[in-house]
Amino acid sequence: MVDRTAPIALTMGEPAGIGGEIALMAWRNLRATGPTFFLIDDPIRITRLATEVGIAVPILTIENPTQANDTFSEGLPVLPIGMRVDFSAGRLEQANAAAVIRSIEKAVRFASTGAVSAVVTNPIQKSVLYQAGFKFPGHTEYLGALVGASVDPVMMLASPQLKVVPVTIHVALRQAIALLTTELIVDRARIVADALVRDFGIATPRLAVLGLNPHAGENASMGTEDRDIIAPAIEQLVAAGIAAFGPLPPDTAFTTGMRPSYDAAICMYHDQGLIPLKTLDIDSGVNITLGLPIVRTSPDHGTALDIAGKGIANPGSLIEAIKIAASIASHRRTEQRK
Repeated sequence: MVDRTAPIALTMGEPAGIGGEIALMAWRNLRATGPTFFLIDDPIRITRLATEVGIAVPILTIENPTQANDTFSEGLPVLPIGMRVDFSAGRLEQANAAAVIRSIEKAVRFASTGAVSAVVTNPIQKSVLYQAGFKFPGHTEYLGALVGASVDPVMMLASPQLKVVPVTIHVALRQAIALLTTELIVDRARIVADALVRDFGIATPRLAVLGLNPHAGENASMGTEDRDIIAPAIEQLVAAGIAAFGPLPPDTAFTTGMRPSYDAAICMYHDQGLIPLKTLDIDSGVNITLGLPIVRTSPDHGTALDIAGKGIANPGSLIEAIKIAASIASHRRTEQRK
C-alpha cells in the first residue's frame, strides 16, 4: 500500500547533472510502496530525459501536491516549475539557475504550508548559482533563510552505520579552526540532541564529541583547542543533561568498536565527519538539515556531471533520502500528538 499522508516534494537540482535520472529510478523503486513523492521540474525536460537515458517511466503532470497521492502508482508525478528548462547532460548552463532556485522555493513554500510532509533536494551545482548572483554558501543556509529559521541550520550526514555533524561546514580548514568556539560547539550539539529525540525517536541521545588535533591534543602537547575550547563545551552539555563525552581522538572515533557507543558524532570540521561516513556507506548516506521547522533531506553526493545522461547513476542515496524524510515527518507528527 502506498502511504497516503502528505507527499514529499523533490526538487529538480542541477539539470545537467544526475538529479533527473535518479528521480526516475527512485520512482521505479518506490512506486508500489511509497513514500509518495513528486518532482518539481519541467515535464517536457523530464520526459525527454527519460527517453534519452532509456528509463521507461510514465510522466504525469499534476497541478497540486495532493494529486501526487492519486497518481503515484501510475507514473512519476511532475509539478511544472513554470518555465522551460533546456539542458544537455554534463554541460552547465547559467541560464538554468533561475529554474533551480524556483524549484527549491516552491518546495519550501509547500512544506511551510503543510501541503507536503517534507522536502528532498536534488544536488545543485553551486558554482552556476554563484555566477547568477546566489549569495548563500549552499542549500542548508538558503533553506534556513527561506523559512526564517531562528537558529542556524545544522547539517547532519546519516547512514545506517553512522551519523555525523560537522560544527563548521563549507569553509577552508584554516577558517574552520579560527571559527571554532565553545559556544558554537554547544549550540550545534544542543540542536543535534533535540533532533535525535524529535526526528529519530531516540529518548536519550548519546553524543561523541571529537577532538580537533591528533590524539585530541594529547594533553595540549599538540595544540590547545581540545583542552581550551572543546572540553569546556562538553562540560556545559553534560551540565545541561545531555549525554556527551570526549574529546575523542579522531583517528579511533569511527572504529567498529567505538561506533555503537554513540548516536551521533559531533565533528569539528567538514571532512572529519564526511570522510568516514562516505567511506563506510556512500550509497546510503543522506544529508539531513536539523533545526528547521520543515523536514529536509538530500542525497549525500553531488551532481556527477561526468556520468550524467548515461543512465548508470546509483539512486540509492536519493531513495534513502526520501525514506528518511518520510520517517522524520512521521516522528514529528507523533511528537506533536503527545
